[in-house]
Amino acid sequence: MNELSFPVPLWVWAAVTVGICVMLAVDLIAHRDNHVISFKEAAIWSSIWIAIGLGFGLILLAWQGGEVSSTYYAGYLIEKALSIDNVFVFALVFSFFAVPDAYQHKVLFWGVLGALAARLVFIFVGAELLQVFFWTAYLFGAFLIWTGWKMAVSKDEEVHPDRNPVVRLVKKLIPTDAKFHGDKFFIRRNGKRIATLLFVVLVAVEATDLIFAVDSVAAVLAITTNTFLVWTANAFAVLGLRSLYFCLAGLLRRFAYLHYGLAVLLAFAGVKLILSETPVGKLPIPLTLGAITLTITVSIAWSLIATRGQDTDIPAVTGTAGPADVSEETAPAPDQPAARGTHGKKSP
Repeated sequence: MNELSFPVPLWVWAAVTVGICVMLAVDLIAHRDNHVISFKEAAIWSSIWIAIGLGFGLILLAWQGGEVSSTYYAGYLIEKALSIDNVFVFALVFSFFAVPDAYQHKVLFWGVLGALAARLVFIFVGAELLQVFFWTAYLFGAFLIWTGWKMAVSKDEEVHPDRNPVVRLVKKLIPTDAKFHGDKFFIRRNGKRIATLLFVVLVAVEATDLIFAVDSVAAVLAITTNTFLVWTANAFAVLGLRSLYFCLAGLLRRFAYLHYGLAVLLAFAGVKLILSETPVGKLPIPLTLGAITLTITVSIAWSLIATRGQDTDIPAVTGTAGPADVSEETAPAPDQPAARGTHGKKSP
């Protein structure tokens, strides 16, 4: 286990947290109007978020040295790579519910907030378990290896967001309208507060991300149990998730073999975590960083070369949710094929 330890004053935690909140506020203000995010705009914002994430690693380099900085970069890279899988599932959810392009950015903004909150909880719980109970490293490691295997072999499983148990529970507990009402999550009708279809989409996105949060946090904890590094690597990778979605949504078919690379990364993290509690000990950070970089590069290059000249549109998704889930105005055409993910992981 990489128990990399260095003092992090409370004011540093506060400064980073405030900085993240400020960046979220800037992102919200910049996209406060419901306009369709263009590829150019998404690419610019993605570049900004990536630059901030990489820049934070340079701050760590100046503050704590190369080992801390390299550890952060390893966690950041694996988080960034796994976030591409999130993008594919989000695209399927939006397509399934036929969410208008102009409202997708609002769902993703609140989705990012939920993702950060969930990861913060998982990070502290997971790190504490690994520190107190050494055998949890074997459990987490086995879980990552199993997840990687499932991702590699379950390429063509169908995705049905409406079957998510959390979505079903929300519909049972909260009166829900089957239509979109602009960008509103709730409306008032006859004095009662009613959830809109856009709120159902948000719940589906949040529930989906919970699954990814478990995988990604466990993968970074395999690199280090230092909560400050795990949190910042997760936070700076997730901050750019919304822009990354609009940047890559039209290119997702080109990443046909990326799921194999992600599967390798998860399995590698699992093996690394298990080895940390054996006589072999922790693997060197340069080896870890090199393995992550090589795997991401090879899988993306393989995908782009193999899919040259192919249509880059995202797969169409049939609205199978039924009359209670989507309205006639928003439901996809009935003759569209069912969605089949290429990421290897089911949306819950």
